[in-house]
Amino acid sequence: MCGIVGFTGSKQAAPILLDGLSKLEYRGYDSAGIAVRDGKNETEIVKTKGKLKALKEMTNDGEAVKGCCGIGHTRWATHGEPSVLNAHPHCSDDESVICVHNGIIENYQELREKLSKSGYTFKSQTDTEVAVKLIDYYYKKYGLGPVDSIARAMIRIRGSYALAVMFSEYPEEIYTARKESPMIIGVADGETYVASDVPAILRYTRNVYYIGNMEIAKLEKGKVTFYNIDREEIEKELTEIQWDAESAEKGGYEHFILKEIHEQPKVVRDTINSVVKDGSIDFSEVGLTDEEIKNLSKVYIVACGSAYYVGMAVQYVMEELTSLSVRVELASEFRYRKMKLAENSLVIIISQSGETADSLAALRQAKACGVKTLGIVNVVGSSIAREADNVFYTLAGPEISVATTKAYSTQLIAGYLLSMKFALAREEITPEYCTEMIDELYTIPEKIEKILEDKERIQWFSNKLANAKDAFFIGRGIDYAISLEGSLKMKELSYIHSEAYAAGELKHGPISLIEDGILVVSVLTQPDLYEKTVSNMVEVKSRGASLMGLTTYGNYNIEDTADFTVYIPQTNPLFAGSLSVIPLQLMGYYVSVAKGYDVDKPRNLAKSVTVE
Repeated sequence: MCGIVGFTGSKQAAPILLDGLSKLEYRGYDSAGIAVRDGKNETEIVKTKGKLKALKEMTNDGEAVKGCCGIGHTRWATHGEPSVLNAHPHCSDDESVICVHNGIIENYQELREKLSKSGYTFKSQTDTEVAVKLIDYYYKKYGLGPVDSIARAMIRIRGSYALAVMFSEYPEEIYTARKESPMIIGVADGETYVASDVPAILRYTRNVYYIGNMEIAKLEKGKVTFYNIDREEIEKELTEIQWDAESAEKGGYEHFILKEIHEQPKVVRDTINSVVKDGSIDFSEVGLTDEEIKNLSKVYIVACGSAYYVGMAVQYVMEELTSLSVRVELASEFRYRKMKLAENSLVIIISQSGETADSLAALRQAKACGVKTLGIVNVVGSSIAREADNVFYTLAGPEISVATTKAYSTQLIAGYLLSMKFALAREEITPEYCTEMIDELYTIPEKIEKILEDKERIQWFSNKLANAKDAFFIGRGIDYAISLEGSLKMKELSYIHSEAYAAGELKHGPISLIEDGILVVSVLTQPDLYEKTVSNMVEVKSRGASLMGLTTYGNYNIEDTADFTVYIPQTNPLFAGSLSVIPLQLMGYYVSVAKGYDVDKPRNLAKSVTVE
């Protein structure tokens, strides 16, 4: 997804904009640009195709562009190919209005035709140029100022957007507006910042405002004024971001993802401690009461990507510990399903960013049906966090790499704790067993550290896979859910075609794909399913597959079947996914590095998918 940064204050804006945009590179982009105003009604716009490095070279790291008010953008192409013309910022014909935009304007063609009839010309293929010229049209037609012109444009625009706009007649001000796409505004020491994500401004301030849906904000030096769509001034409260600036830096690691893999013991421990107080699970901050839990009849877990695979694993845990019926749904499918949601049900939405478009739409659909909702999110004040009835915050901190690792692990922990709390409140497990499980949860961080100590051995094996064309991951039960995540890590990081299958499904078609030398990764951590999965391994080995086994210490007979084996520490089988996923993350990482790819920013992917 695209990135937005804006600044107005007493310092030179361009270096701040470039620094902020560099913190958003993880979101994926194909071009970049900045517009800076010097306070004398003169604006310089600099844009380039490709990486931010080129923009920095063009501007001497921003030093060559003077002015204390500006906006910047990294673009991920939706309308129009990657090019300098299509890069943001875009401006009105007379350059009096300048704009950057995240999102998609669905009716841009209709608006473009109407604006063309009013005398406007278009240089780019983008929907953003339509937005800025529509704002300019209303600004000039009614002469009622920036807030009025932006509000009128918002009413006409269909789709999603986060806008940052500068007007030549207001040289020290930035105006922002949003619908669906995320945006935060920070203030500190007489200066004001705006960005599409926290890391862009974290080194400058932790005090931020969250601009709401269909709202407008006027940014002045050290001051922000908010308006609703009816141009009425509204009040907002500052929120303090708890993340520290260092957590958004590499900290000596070669890549962000490697750092984030190594941060998992800490963030898992932090997430457990957030709801476990004095040895008991305390949901007072989450907001769900024991009475509400007792009355539940069904749980829907709705998510996308890795968060969906978290839901798959949690489904096994929750259904084993409770009598609840649990369904896991892809958010992009759930929002278009015509099913009736069960009475007294709970919809759990899992999203790292809290801004995932399909997940947010699913949340709103559930609420419209009168169903209680719970968000599992990592970003305080995000849209899902604000709109869900209850929120379980994962304490992963900023996750910069596009491919999730530590956020996935904290979501798993949240799912375990929810399952345990549900079972206890419904009197389906004893307090003694719950305490035993809590004690076991607290051993997971140390066990993850033990797995990370053996990463060189995984690296050695991964280096041999650099020329692989295909890979398959198999498992049963929770191991199948973890295989799905392992397969995703392989394909999104190393671009190796990879699929995951429930091991019992091999005979129903997938086994026809097995041929000499093809890699099959087998996950075997569930004691009751171990022998059956070994049988599936034997089946594919007899057809020429190269086998990697991933199992718990003690299952040493696996080496009779597997060509390479990775062991994880013993734990409660319900929690084994938190350990077995670590070697799979490392394998995806090391294969990508061996192939020379940009492991933190895989091609065609964005960190937060905020458009459909």
